[in-house]
Amino acid sequence: MTEITRLFDFPYYQHDKYNLDKAFTTKYNGEWQSISSQEYIDKANAISRALLRLGVKKGDKIAVISTNNRTEWNIMDIGVLQIGAQNIPIYPTICAEDYEYVINHSESIYCFVSDTEVLKKVNTIKANTQLKDVYSFDTIEGCKHYSELFELGKDDSNQPEVEALKNSVKPEDLATIIYTSGTTGTPKGVMLSHNNLVSNVLDSEKRVPFDYGKSKALSFLPVCHVFERMILYLYQYCGVEVYFAESIEKMSDNLKEIKPNVMTAVPRLYEKVYDKIVAKGSELSGIKKALFFWAIKLGLKYEPYGKNGWWYEKQLKLARKLIFSKWQEGLGGELELMVSGSAPLQSRLTRTFAAAGMPIMEGYGLTETSPVISVNDERNGGFRIGTVGRVIDNVTVKIAEDGEILVKGPNVMLGYYKDPGKTAEVMTDGYFHTGDKGDFDSDGFLKITGRKKEMFKTSGGKYVIPTLLENILKQSPFIEQVMVIGEGEKMPAAIIQPNFEFIRDWIERKQKDIGTSETEIATSQIIIDRIQREVNNCNLNFGNWEQIKRFELTPEVWSIDAGHLTPTMKMKRAVVKQLYTPLIEKIYRP
Repeated sequence: MTEITRLFDFPYYQHDKYNLDKAFTTKYNGEWQSISSQEYIDKANAISRALLRLGVKKGDKIAVISTNNRTEWNIMDIGVLQIGAQNIPIYPTICAEDYEYVINHSESIYCFVSDTEVLKKVNTIKANTQLKDVYSFDTIEGCKHYSELFELGKDDSNQPEVEALKNSVKPEDLATIIYTSGTTGTPKGVMLSHNNLVSNVLDSEKRVPFDYGKSKALSFLPVCHVFERMILYLYQYCGVEVYFAESIEKMSDNLKEIKPNVMTAVPRLYEKVYDKIVAKGSELSGIKKALFFWAIKLGLKYEPYGKNGWWYEKQLKLARKLIFSKWQEGLGGELELMVSGSAPLQSRLTRTFAAAGMPIMEGYGLTETSPVISVNDERNGGFRIGTVGRVIDNVTVKIAEDGEILVKGPNVMLGYYKDPGKTAEVMTDGYFHTGDKGDFDSDGFLKITGRKKEMFKTSGGKYVIPTLLENILKQSPFIEQVMVIGEGEKMPAAIIQPNFEFIRDWIERKQKDIGTSETEIATSQIIIDRIQREVNNCNLNFGNWEQIKRFELTPEVWSIDAGHLTPTMKMKRAVVKQLYTPLIEKIYRP
């Protein structure tokens, strides 16, 4: 059996142990097409041979930009890594100028793109880079297709050179540079070694209950993000068949077609799924509607391990049979586990989906930690709602005097590329400063309490942690995005983007005489009053100095393209603040 010490060992291990017929499956022109473990290895070796013939050497950087997850990405990844080169994944949604920055900063010499849209952006900046050529996964006129590399690598006479390079790659060698989207400034290049990611896969695997060699996964989180990338290596290690979702829009169809046992997502997606289910339930009438909302009410009280007692468990059994089984059918019918990362998960979602028999296991990590630091696990009492689970094996976490979470372990990055100054700023005695604040409960479960930098002081000298307020407000189906403000001001306030989709349904259901355009919704007194009720409910959880005294609604949808959000859907506070300066002035200086 292949010993796993480098990332490209995973496909060989999968082949030796499971030899899957369907290692990866992607939909092309309406048809699902699979490759086996053997084809995966064969194609990766052909890519390695071709890259050597193109003059790629150990230590060279290859950029890969893909709009959606697909088989080709994984083949390229292994083909690049096997020869000691580095894979530089780039978020497809960032602007052309950021493409230029990352390609130049990383000194990438070849670029692989997924489609026309990405190619257009690359072509606008290609002349300003050191790129020798660009290849595409889709067939695009005027662009070399990546299949040309299979032709170039067909002759296996230089396979011994590939093998020699593979053998020369050490676990501590650089494998990838992941440019964090960052909420401020230019992206930082996080250097991760083979061992950083391999150790994280092996240490996280103990927390994931797969049916080894038999499970199916649906993958759609961007693979340029370290969370999904690590998960894909984990799937390979556990013999899980991977199906790539076509898009967020087609997620629902893909779930029903594939019937996966596991999927990973960010909280925003789980929120959308939940809101759609609730909206559908609201359309019911009579006894069906009453039963639906009885089940939800029951779900919101869920506690694991039968803590609510026999009568609750008896009711839950009935709710699962009558109501929650329909939820499961809507998500394919076979979903046993969902994993959440990247941002805080609302406890109402954790409770309701666990009650429905599809538990979401929330974890915590950062790009700099490859990424997993801790994760919940339903087995052996390892699941606690409102926490991000216990710290994984071989990783040490301590809480600094100011409450910051510090992390040490084999998963901690090599540093920031070409930036020893920034690296030194975040490292102390081998501990990485996460910038997050948290604490442990008496049973060793880690709880995140906020971001160190995001805490602010009002003019009255009182501290406010905006994320605590924001996380509660975002539980409202009426609110899509929210930013709590008030640094140096007399009181906290909020800029809110209404959930336009939900509100339009609500207007129709309640037969309100309101226009349904974004501007009409954001300026409607009926909607402002309804959202005021949500703000009032949120305020009940906080001291008087923390409570939101005023808010304004924005008529725009906050998006990545418009600059409100990072590619991982985190809010760019400085950008949002700047964009809505007039609204902030209206709040504080009317």
